[in-house]
Amino acid sequence: MRSRNPVFSRRGFSRDNGYAGFNTAPQAGGPAVGTQANPYAQGNPYAQPSGNPYAQNPYAQQDLQHGAPQAPVTTGRMTMDDVVMRTASTLGLLIVTAALSWALLPVDDANIGRSYGIGIGAALVAMVLAFVQSFKRKASPALILTYAGLEGVFLGVVSSIVDNRIASGAAMQAVLGTMAVFAGVLIAYKAGWIRVNRRFYGFVMAATLGFVLLMMVNLLFAVFGGGDGLGFRSGGLGIMFGIIGIILGACFLAIDFKQVEDGIAYGAPREEAWLAAFGVTVTLVWIYMEFLRIIAILNSND
Repeated sequence: MRSRNPVFSRRGFSRDNGYAGFNTAPQAGGPAVGTQANPYAQGNPYAQPSGNPYAQNPYAQQDLQHGAPQAPVTTGRMTMDDVVMRTASTLGLLIVTAALSWALLPVDDANIGRSYGIGIGAALVAMVLAFVQSFKRKASPALILTYAGLEGVFLGVVSSIVDNRIASGAAMQAVLGTMAVFAGVLIAYKAGWIRVNRRFYGFVMAATLGFVLLMMVNLLFAVFGGGDGLGFRSGGLGIMFGIIGIILGACFLAIDFKQVEDGIAYGAPREEAWLAAFGVTVTLVWIYMEFLRIIAILNSND
């Protein structure tokens, strides 16, 4: 299974990399879920069958002297604490650089052009780094943190422009909205209200493809025709598409949660926690930008 996040789609906890599939164990009160019943199911690549279960299966070793099963070997395996710590580091750096760019890059009439140019430049470099990480075979903490820092510069400048020139308090409202979506999706996912399966994933990917294509068409019309193109990012249509963007971002959060959960369950290497942090950060930035855009549209229409 692949996520929209460049980190998950290329190298993340997908079916292709062997770190995570959907659970193949029997479900309580129901029949066993096998590879035919569950198209995402696969075995655990870290628990390979062998003629010598003591030597090659780290998840079902026996005590050679006493014959008692030992606890699963978790050395070097990703844990939820690893994911939380890496995500906190990535988001923390993003927030710090956003605050610094807000404070050090003024957006008054005399400086807005220079500040906006720096922010756009930082965003472009961050985009390049995101693609580089997507095609790397291993997670690079330095590259991921650099991406977070540059993305923070861009968000700081854009947030300052919207907050100071369009809608006072917009940045805080967007932050609160993003946090509410994150918490809501997490609660719904853990409660089982959101089930990430093939149908869910296919629907989200189809909707996202249509969304992105419409935004690209709108951008082309804006570049060559002037104004806001087809109007998909302003007025009533802009608000509607902003809400759709937030919903899609929430859906990808659920997919990210599932992939992280599977990566932990199947013993992904500890360094993959950086990959998880990167993917979640990309999704949260998307949701924040959609909130900020909606707030700007609502206030620009006053």
